[in-house]
Amino acid sequence: VERIAQSRILIDQARLLTLNAAHRMDTVGNKVARTEIAMIKVAVPNMACQVIDWAIQAHGGGGTSNDFMLAQGYAMSRVLRLADGPDEVHRNQIGKLELRKYQ
Repeated sequence: VERIAQSRILIDQARLLTLNAAHRMDTVGNKVARTEIAMIKVAVPNMACQVIDWAIQAHGGGGTSNDFMLAQGYAMSRVLRLADGPDEVHRNQIGKLELRKYQ
């Protein structure tokens, strides 16, 4: 039950980050919303990997079989962590943009 609750928390966090990034993109433009965009590029695939990993664990051996789409979903979400650059690239960008605010 705890993992279900934690999954709901992670999903809602990712959803709210995405909505915030979309709002910023709509109101101030993509260039100004770079931090928010980079944040969702890290947070959403990581959330998906974690939630799917817990689902695989809950299903035992069946979680890795083709009976459930969990293994395929995990593989696809893991690829998303590399698709537009690895997490480290996005985290570095976020950090640099944050530091610029205080220079």
